[in-house]
Formats: sequence, structure tokens, C-alpha cells
Amino acid sequence: MTGPARRAVPLGLAALLALLSMISPFSIDTFFPSFRAMQAEFSVSDLTIQQTLTAYMLPYAVMSLVHGPLSDALGRRVIVLWGLSLYALASLACMFAPTFGALLAFRAVQGMTAGTGLTVGRAIVRDLYDGPEAQRLMNAVTMIFSVAPAIAPVFGGWVHVAFGWRAVFGFLFLLGLAVVLASWLRLPETLPPQRRAPLGFGSLARTTGRILATRQFLLLAVAGGLNFGSVLMYIGAAPAIVLDAWGLSETQFHWLFVPIIGGFAIGAVVSARMAGRVPPSRQVRGGFAVAIASSGTAALLHAVLPAPPPIALQMLLLTAGSIGVQQVFPVLALRILDMYPATRGAAASAQTFVQLLVASTMIGLVVPALHGDLGWLTLGATLGAAGSLLLWDAAGRLAARRRAPAAA
Repeated sequence: MTGPARRAVPLGLAALLALLSMISPFSIDTFFPSFRAMQAEFSVSDLTIQQTLTAYMLPYAVMSLVHGPLSDALGRRVIVLWGLSLYALASLACMFAPTFGALLAFRAVQGMTAGTGLTVGRAIVRDLYDGPEAQRLMNAVTMIFSVAPAIAPVFGGWVHVAFGWRAVFGFLFLLGLAVVLASWLRLPETLPPQRRAPLGFGSLARTTGRILATRQFLLLAVAGGLNFGSVLMYIGAAPAIVLDAWGLSETQFHWLFVPIIGGFAIGAVVSARMAGRVPPSRQVRGGFAVAIASSGTAALLHAVLPAPPPIALQMLLLTAGSIGVQQVFPVLALRILDMYPATRGAAASAQTFVQLLVASTMIGLVVPALHGDLGWLTLGATLGAAGSLLLWDAAGRLAARRRAPAAA
């Protein structure tokens, strides 16, 4: 018997939303193989070149507060089209940046605009579906999207070796144009005018401020940031891991990214199968258990073995940790959106802002401080996952206390 809860996921829509979400990982991962060449051309240090990530992610986080509320007021489609058009132009400017300072400035513009696809895409999912259907579509998007961080540095390595690091940003320009065209042709408007919020900076700021001031929201959003940050630390340290610790080449970044993204894809499949069958809280606890156990095992091996564990074993543990992280993500993201049914765009923006702020801190400050040391990175990932679990539990206790008086 087929009911609403078992409708097939619309693959075309999932593919388009995944394409929108791919802009961000491509903007982060594609130029990793070019780090050393960019560092040499601009004569900057390891810590300084790492700021090409921070210069992207901090504006990304701040502007994520704007994209969602604007889409609540103006509609989803127009924000995506304008945002990604500006992203394409910023990518072209990065290609011709004359100085390192100019490159950082144009990277900031990339960050300000790249998040339109990811943030507004989450609101589109919630506009269309509820409950298990929303979780299935979110997981379908993740399964398709998850190939992006794996293939981005591979493409970047090929382009870098063939044409140099500037051509990598030319590739991002073409990617941005392609996504704008696909969105123009296929992206539906899922928020009709009668459901839109009033347009005004004051009302948008008050709505977002109200969300950010909610304790339960902050607990869940920071938990989400630490959850994904426990894997993003490895992505932020990718050049140090692949080129230095593992001794591989600029075209072999897939050794790191395939295990991580493969884990995300496997976790998305499992999570989709659980939707409507396994209580969300049980799914989240299982995901946390897997993530903490895998990263903790890796940290222990790095601490007690006289030499680093075999690369194959490290890859296996990365895969397991990514599976656990992905088990947590859709439930946590939907839990936040369900708190604000009338302003889902603003809720998605606030969630993205907090999570990216946490991730930017981990990538821009924590990762450089650890100097790419895999032992410390695995310990940091373990602490991130454990901290996320503690915050999830605190949010659950807070929600239970608020329900108790109402039930009485």
C-alpha cells in the first residue's frame, strides 16, 4: 500500500538542489591542489594561505543570515539566480587577481554569494515536504551532492597541472554559469506571494534575531556545526594531509576525499531507509556513537603506535566517521526548521550562519594551530563529535522541560 509517507523522491528536483549545494564544496576544495603554487607566487606562509578558506567561509556565514530571510520575502528563485550570477563574476575576478589581498577580497565575494544555493535549497525542501518525505529528499540531495567534495580536488588537480592555479578559478566561473542556467530553466518557485513575509530590513533583522536568541536553536545549531566540523577539519587540512603526511601528489586528493564523501553517501542511504521506521532520536544517537568511536579509535592509534597507522586504515576510519556524521545531519537540520514553520528561510539562514561560524573557526584557527598533525586532528574530531552529542542532549532536556508545563 502506497501512502504519502512513501512517495518516491523526485530525482530531478533532488539533482537540481544538489547542484545548487555543490557550489560551496567546489569553492572550498577545487583549489586545494594549487595551495603550494599560490603560496609560492604570492610569497606567503602556510598560515596566510590558509586564510583563503577563512576569507571565504566567514562572509559565507554572515551572508547566510541574509539569503534565507530575503527568500522568505522575495521568493526562492530570484535569490538563487541573482546570488549565483554574482558568484560567477567573483570567480572570474579571482582568476585575474593581481595580488594576494585582491584574491582574498574576491574570495570574500564568492563566500557572500555561494551560500544562496545551499541555504535556500533547504528552505525549498521544507516548502514542499514534511516528516519522512522531507528527510528522504534531504538525503537524496546529500547522496548526489556528496560526490562534489570528492571530485572537486580531482578536477582542480587536473586543471592545475595542465593550466596553472588561475585556471582553477576559471573552472569555478564556468561552473557558476552552468548552475545559473540550470536554475533558470528548471528551478520552481516554491513560495507563492501569499505566503511571503513582509520585506523590510527591520522585520528581517527582528525575525533572525529572535531565532538566534532562542537557546534551544543555539544548542542545536552549534551541535550541527561541531558535528560537521569533526569531518571538515580533515578537509581544511587536506593539503597538509595529502601532500605532506601521506606524501601524495596534487592529483591524488581523492585518497582523502573519497573515503569522507563515500561515508556521507552511505550514511545518506542508510538515513533515508530509516526515515519513518526508526525514531529520529535513536538514529541520532547511533550516528554519534559511530562518529565518536571511529575518530576516537584513530586518535588512540596515532597516540600509541610507533608509526602512523596504515593509510588504508585511516581511510576506513574516515569513512566510518563520515557515516556517523551523516546519520545525525538530516534529523538535526529538520528539527531546527520545524521550530519555525512560518519563517523556514530565516531559520535555514540562522542555522547555516551558526554552523559555518563554528566550522570557520575550526578550519581557520584550530586546523592551522594543529599544523596538520593527524594525531591532534583525530583527537580534535573526537572532541567535536562528543561536544555535539552533549549539546544535542542539552537541547532535548530543554525541550522536555518546556513541554512539561504545557502537558500539566
